[in-house]
Amino acid sequence: MSDKMNAIKGGEFLIRPTSSSEIFIPEEWTEEQLMMKQMTLDFVDQRIIPQLEAIDQQQEGLVPSLMEEAGELGLVGSSVPEEYGGLGLDFKTTMLITESIGGAHAFSVSYSAHTGIGTLPILYYGNEEQKKKWVPGLASGKLKGCYCLTEPSAGSDANSGKTKAKLSEDGKYYVINGQKMWITNGGFADVMIVFAKIDDDEKLTAFIVDGHAEGITKNPEEKKMGIKGSSTRQIFFNDVHVPVENLLYEREQGFKIAVNILNIGRIKLGGAVLGAAKDACTYGVKYANEREQFGRPISKYGAIRYKMAESAIRLYSLESALYRATQNIDDAIAALKTGGMDHGEATLKGIADFAPECAMMKVLGSEVLDYVVDETVQIHGGMGYSAETRAELAYRDSRINRIFEGTNEINRMLTVDMILKKAMKGEMDLMSPAMAVANELTGIPDLSPPSSDVFERHLSYVSNLKKAVLMVAGSAAQKLMMSLAKEQEILMGIADMIIWTYTLESTVLRVQKIAQKQGNLENLDIQMAIMKVYGYEASEWIHSSGKEALLAFADGDELKMMLMGLKRFCKTEDFNTKEARQLIAQHMIEKGGYDL
Repeated sequence: MSDKMNAIKGGEFLIRPTSSSEIFIPEEWTEEQLMMKQMTLDFVDQRIIPQLEAIDQQQEGLVPSLMEEAGELGLVGSSVPEEYGGLGLDFKTTMLITESIGGAHAFSVSYSAHTGIGTLPILYYGNEEQKKKWVPGLASGKLKGCYCLTEPSAGSDANSGKTKAKLSEDGKYYVINGQKMWITNGGFADVMIVFAKIDDDEKLTAFIVDGHAEGITKNPEEKKMGIKGSSTRQIFFNDVHVPVENLLYEREQGFKIAVNILNIGRIKLGGAVLGAAKDACTYGVKYANEREQFGRPISKYGAIRYKMAESAIRLYSLESALYRATQNIDDAIAALKTGGMDHGEATLKGIADFAPECAMMKVLGSEVLDYVVDETVQIHGGMGYSAETRAELAYRDSRINRIFEGTNEINRMLTVDMILKKAMKGEMDLMSPAMAVANELTGIPDLSPPSSDVFERHLSYVSNLKKAVLMVAGSAAQKLMMSLAKEQEILMGIADMIIWTYTLESTVLRVQKIAQKQGNLENLDIQMAIMKVYGYEASEWIHSSGKEALLAFADGDELKMMLMGLKRFCKTEDFNTKEARQLIAQHMIEKGGYDL
């Protein structure tokens, strides 16, 4: 990978060109990593899919027993160091496992909650005694974990929670009283990470709570639109005695734990939904190949082919962006460990640096999955609405992902906010590039012909799209200043521009790297078609979002100048997108699914 001393930092992609040699692409998985992927896919195929109905009906003990089976394969403790009973795999490999289990519908939610928010707070914030006591059981799947943060009156504003903890008179216990809701794995958790405020503290403190402690009561399972097979309960704490040694990390540092664990959860969710989307896309293609209307398979029709191809384009670009960000995180963790930091602290710090990318992948992934499952239902027609098909199940299960781990609206605003804060702290120089773009608006436009090299040409499009982002974000920050934080529509528009620019750059770099590795463009027709269509689409989307944002705060000659600049920055070559999509769809029809 890139020189560690000069490694790119989170959010810096906006102002710094990236070369294909600096990114990881899925074509570079090792044989060992691919074996882990196949083992996970086999587990899902053989143990989860045949039992989907029983899982959705919450057959007593089924999900916990399947979690233990996954634990025996090492899948539950993949990110846990070997000294605590795990496999100690790098972040990238754990992401591949997360992706591979993503097609397991509700089980993947139970798994992700256990391996993420149920385990990592102790692994990364616990003291040595706490890690030794709890982590090996969690890593094996013998203990099941859950995370109790959300309350009826505290959703996105988690720090407003009312659950209280009070030290007992003998000083041996904290006595917890309060109510938590939407607790995944709440019905069977042995270990609970519970957030409460001690006495009159303003900030939350985290506690490790025995899930079977006296005073814990639970409402019946919630009736949900989707992910019915995952246990979701309200949990009540009535004078629950928690030993003082179970206070996690430091007093009033619970919110810090919550935020940092959410960063991990966000990008991991991007991996899980990628796996789910690949699955949905594949059974959509299979159905289209089998279903005949007017004397031929419906996969012969252009309207159906558009759906297949567009699903593949969005999947491929999501995957490109996800693993680029994942490798950046792995590199940051490795650099921090080389500098003497312990594994847990290095992991948290490395992921925190790329918090903007984590939020972006959560938004992008959940919306790509929603698009794919929606089109998969449409390809199935009436059968897609029938509970007999996985298309119907995938459609319902998908919807929660835009709400999980912070809503997509919150994550969009966080993306912009975190990048601007990095600039304000002096961690990255946004001002100079933004001023250069402003100067370019009044200068003579570059009229030189586009490069004859397809990758150089597309990377020049990316470079111009970054200018569009800097122009809109820079002028919004300058004009609105402190009130920008309240202009949610503008922030969300800028976030979309950032997300699509990052994703397009990742896609171009991926295809370029494949071409460089093999020394030519042979057998890359499909990848090239995806890159070109996504480049065309992303430019159109960015132009539309940028225009709406500008119209919301600029006026007069300034507005006219910026709209002209936006049009120039979002210009790409015209080409036949229909023909490109037909090529992509034909490939999927022949392969019987998504196989890129």
